[in-house]
Amino acid sequence: MADAKNGRIVNRTGLSEVFGVALTTIDSWVRRGCPVVARGHGKGQEWQFNTAHVSNWLKDEAVAEATGDIPDDIELLKIRKQKAETELAELELAQKRGEVALIADFERAQAMAYGAIRTNILNVAQRAVLQLLGETDERVFKDKLRAELVLALETSAESDLEDELEDE
Repeated sequence: MADAKNGRIVNRTGLSEVFGVALTTIDSWVRRGCPVVARGHGKGQEWQFNTAHVSNWLKDEAVAEATGDIPDDIELLKIRKQKAETELAELELAQKRGEVALIADFERAQAMAYGAIRTNILNVAQRAVLQLLGETDERVFKDKLRAELVLALETSAESDLEDELEDE
């Protein structure tokens, strides 16, 4: 065992007890790069960890997660800020040109398009009933029904949703 200043050498079970976590968490840490003194190979050979090294690794992981890997270099931060400002300006320009839209506008347009399709498809039965009444030839029946469905879909595709959206 090492002295307390340098941490203690413990196995997986000991490490889980020191940090109050499950053995599966220790395994996850190892996969993410947790420092290991000795890897257990085969039966009877325990993994060994230095508690001080693991503690330092956990602190570094927490700092990296909290900062989101933000660089410390002021020049890098300035470049990053300029890049963000440029991207924002390009996005605003694209929006003014009508090349991009708000997600809410897109969702509303999609809902209207699906509503038009639904309405046109549901009206097929009403339009087709007189044409199909008394029809006994299966091929003719299918052709007429198919023509009505195609008409319903084409009508939906031709509907001008932009005018409807602007009216709102």
